[in-house]
Amino acid sequence: MVSLNSFSQDLIARQAPIDRKLKSVDSLALQKQIRAEQSAYPGLSLYPTWNNEYVQAYGDAIVPESYKVDLTGFCMPTTHTKITDVFGYRPRRRRMHYGLDIKVYVGDTIRAAFDGKIRVVKNQGRRGYGKYIVIRHDNGLETVYGHLSKQIVEINQLVKAGEPIALGGNTGRSTGSHLHFETRFLGIPINPALMFDFEKQDIVADHYTFNKTKSSKGTTARSMASGEGLFYKVKNGDTLSKIASRQGVSIDKLCQLNRITRKTILRPGQVLRCS
Repeated sequence: MVSLNSFSQDLIARQAPIDRKLKSVDSLALQKQIRAEQSAYPGLSLYPTWNNEYVQAYGDAIVPESYKVDLTGFCMPTTHTKITDVFGYRPRRRRMHYGLDIKVYVGDTIRAAFDGKIRVVKNQGRRGYGKYIVIRHDNGLETVYGHLSKQIVEINQLVKAGEPIALGGNTGRSTGSHLHFETRFLGIPINPALMFDFEKQDIVADHYTFNKTKSSKGTTARSMASGEGLFYKVKNGDTLSKIASRQGVSIDKLCQLNRITRKTILRPGQVLRCS
């Protein structure tokens, strides 16, 4: 018995460092696998699924109270700077417009805003987005590019910021060639103007902090960041003084921001920057 016990103890003693070494190897292999999966599926720690069918595919996602989005390493999706429609509710059509419309021409190059992976490449025909692309990015955002004339990437393809992904167009529910551009976090639309300054072809800041808000009833809601006050679309009967008063900004500031004068004639549908 004494001999057996001694043998067992020696065996255990010899095995212990082997077990520690194997544990270390297993841990490294697991870390390597996790890194590979994160590379293959950007935002893996945030998103519950990888879906190649729908823009909004995260009804069961757990939304953090706050999340800091890194905007560095960006590329503007188009070199055009004219915004033709803003983010927000459209009273006449009684529906939300979840992105910005930027004037582009058929055949213009559209580029990926950040590094990421192509999640959706679809064509809705004459409806909605028409030909569109969804990219999930390493920073946790997803971007949507709509009304394209041609998609030049495939689903599950990895892309770098600035890489051409499509050509501008006029497909889907569109009344003229333009790029419909959305930024979303876990499916929640965020006003792109809070992140991108198309006029200056730059980002607004190095980081954007997403904060989960509460509904008017006090219950937690996955609501969108509206960015109200950044832009205003001119309506019939609007004057600079009326717009300035409504937006809480001086007429001189409005003129400065939009490079116009007090004598400039406003056109219905014209988009003015207000802050």
